[in-house]
Amino acid sequence: MMKPGNEAELVELVTGAKGPLAVQGGNTRGVSLEGNVLGTSRLSGVELYEPGALTLVAGAGTPVAEVEAVLAEQNQRLAFEPMDHRGLMGSKGTPTIGGVVAGNISGPRRVQTGAARDFLLGVRFVDGSGTLVRNGGRVMKNVTGYDLVKLMAGSWGTLGVLSQVALKVLPMAETQVTVMVKGLDTASAVRVMSTALGSPFEVSGAAYDPGKQAVMLRIEGFEASVAYRVGRLSDLLGELGEIDLEDVPGQSAGIWKSVRDVAAFHDRSGDVWRVSVKPSAAPDLAARLDAEAQLFDWGGGLIWALMSEGSDLRARAGQFSGHATLIRASAETKARLGMFQPLPAPLEAISEGLRARFDPRGILNRGLMQQAGRA
Repeated sequence: MMKPGNEAELVELVTGAKGPLAVQGGNTRGVSLEGNVLGTSRLSGVELYEPGALTLVAGAGTPVAEVEAVLAEQNQRLAFEPMDHRGLMGSKGTPTIGGVVAGNISGPRRVQTGAARDFLLGVRFVDGSGTLVRNGGRVMKNVTGYDLVKLMAGSWGTLGVLSQVALKVLPMAETQVTVMVKGLDTASAVRVMSTALGSPFEVSGAAYDPGKQAVMLRIEGFEASVAYRVGRLSDLLGELGEIDLEDVPGQSAGIWKSVRDVAAFHDRSGDVWRVSVKPSAAPDLAARLDAEAQLFDWGGGLIWALMSEGSDLRARAGQFSGHATLIRASAETKARLGMFQPLPAPLEAISEGLRARFDPRGILNRGLMQQAGRA
């Protein structure tokens, strides 16, 4: 494995590459690619942190745990709540902040605060030609010109190798309570989540466990405000199902860590799919999948599905407005079905054009985002 210790070494390695490079952050997501492994773990460290400005700059290889520890000292956090894939994937790597940005990894709080890309202020990366690119800044108003910042979030290392990221952070909540609404089928659960998210009570998480027939709604903030909002939300939803409260902060936090990391699928065999869909369409789509287990997040806008090995979820789903990503499966299944949802021809042409512009030699994570059979 090649591990550059600074940007100059990264530029040299990419420029001198004679074949494909498999860009690797913490190696937690089980992505296996053609080529020499280019690891970013030595591009590590919090380089700037200004709590008053809610701004942090770190090397792409910095462990997420290190970033979170630095923020916690000032009672701040990564508001987009990035998932830890290790339990789901059975991996032993170390999640890195660059890997989070490259995958646009966002947890349950996305329904309130936005995705990882919405907190990304600036990036530094080396593109496939070996050019060091800087874009954005350390505050929102500095993001000018071409918005490569947003483009890099979710590009999975196919456009460039991240070396540094600048992020907006937010204060931690003083307390949290989870409102449980029990005894719901999927359609009723989506209605409850939509009602809660559409209310003025600032719900920061809305998930549903079909196995337990329970909706989970998170309320965060100052203690007095949380108590008031929980009471009003319980009154609003009381006729729709049985209400229960998880008001011990540590236990409530554990519920959302479990949702974030899809703990219900840990240590269970089968393929894991991640399906983004309009919440209103989620119940009908979920019924078509014939999944062994499901978990709904983002108010029904995200469905995690545990499928029998080798199943083509996209074929079962048929046409729908959204996309299905294959997260965990055998190498054969991933090669046959492709990790990412095939794009319509016009969007695929745009994607290919971007890859050709930023990686003219086609060496960065070759084949990862192309359609199955075309890599």
